[in-house]
Amino acid sequence: MRFPLSLTTAMVGYIAKKKITRTRRFPLVLMLEPLHACNLTCTGCGRIREYEDTIKEKLSVEECLNAVDEAGAPIVSLCGGEPMIYPEIGRLVKEILLRRKHIYLCTNGMFIKKKLHEFKPTSRLFFNVHLDGMRKTHDLAVEREGVFDAAIEGIKAAKEKGFLVCTNTTVFKETNLAEIDELYAYLTTLGVDGFMLSPAYGYTAVHKTNPNGAAEIFLTRDDIRVKFKEAKKLFKKYKMNNSPVYMEFLAGERELTCTAWGNPTRNVKGWKGPCYLITDQHHASFNDLMEKTEWDKYGAGNDPRCDHCMVHCGFEPSAALGVNSRLGDTFKMLMWQMS
Repeated sequence: MRFPLSLTTAMVGYIAKKKITRTRRFPLVLMLEPLHACNLTCTGCGRIREYEDTIKEKLSVEECLNAVDEAGAPIVSLCGGEPMIYPEIGRLVKEILLRRKHIYLCTNGMFIKKKLHEFKPTSRLFFNVHLDGMRKTHDLAVEREGVFDAAIEGIKAAKEKGFLVCTNTTVFKETNLAEIDELYAYLTTLGVDGFMLSPAYGYTAVHKTNPNGAAEIFLTRDDIRVKFKEAKKLFKKYKMNNSPVYMEFLAGERELTCTAWGNPTRNVKGWKGPCYLITDQHHASFNDLMEKTEWDKYGAGNDPRCDHCMVHCGFEPSAALGVNSRLGDTFKMLMWQMS
């Protein structure tokens, strides 16, 4: 199966319950950022720039758990910043798992070996390691030598202890997809459990601090479609975590409506509105985010900041929820999960 049975049954049951109760908008994944501090300064990262004034602040474990309870989503993506440098990351993961949630712990991989003793293997926990290419390319993207090797050592250590590990790769303008093919082939030999590709999205913060550099690395919607038409061959070769419907959207074979409310973000300033990429307001509560955001104001054709966005946290929920569905999509998604 593409994902653990526990995750699949939890998600299906959760969506069914929401639809039976006619809930119009509800989250599938909570993007929880306990901190924005990081040991790296990746070229394409907007968080360390946007939240420069609060970079030393952290959510308490209790604040994090309150966010998990408020949102109620079956999946929690622990991100940041680098969540592995959060002082109580072991306790936080344990408490979220006790709530029967599934966790994707998004990390650059450099501290996996050091912190591995704080976690126990379970089908509800994935280490999601960021790798943008082979050694030379990845170390250039994260602006430090040795990061690729440290991440690989972390992956090996995690797999040896029985943990689930997946990777996330960002596709930039200059990304060579033949190299990504090489990367995935190598990671497959290490027993990695799945791969995600995401187009490089342009954070406002990055554009402001490095306008020329940002234009050089980020993709327009047309760029994304060209890249991901080529990337579809990877979908046939490897255990991709991108859904087939989302991949069709990236390749320009169909349209999807953004459902950013499906992946809300909670960080040190509050609930980030309207979405992971755009910050117009930080809300004091999850309900305020959902009820007071004018969702129809956003999306391609409504807000120019959305025109080139095809990011997974805005459109994978659309695929999962059957937004803009076509005949055969349900069967396609089912076969993908079972493969």
